[in-house]
Amino acid sequence: MKTIGIADTTFARYDMYGSVVDELNSIGTGFDVKRYTVPGIKDLAIAVQKLIGDGCDLVLALGMPGPEPIDKQCADQASRALLNVELKHNVHVLEVFVHEDEADNDRELGRLADNRSREHAVNAYDLLFRQDRLQRMAGTGQREGHPDAEPIR
Repeated sequence: MKTIGIADTTFARYDMYGSVVDELNSIGTGFDVKRYTVPGIKDLAIAVQKLIGDGCDLVLALGMPGPEPIDKQCADQASRALLNVELKHNVHVLEVFVHEDEADNDRELGRLADNRSREHAVNAYDLLFRQDRLQRMAGTGQREGHPDAEPIR
């Protein structure tokens, strides 16, 4: 049995956790989920580290940075901290950030957050259980949340 950790924030304006869990449950079995919720994205690294310490085999870090320059700076700092945790513990940490300025309106932002969360849930499952599926998709221009890019032939 594998354990998938999910760290999320109260700052996010969409329930990305719900989308991830719904998608994981629709894919298959063989895993448990542990959740750790923090106030904002700069708090995600410690949440991820705690989840790894609790035995998680992989962790998704869910966050929704705001549109202001300070939000971009915080997202960059959070991303760097997540990379440090990933390398320190040799455990995959999938950063699932949806920036509020990636969409023109709340409806589109919600669709993007849902799609990106679900597509990263599939990535998490594939990393743990279907590595061969990822290998077959290498070089195919996969994008999370947006339409896939055309591969270059």
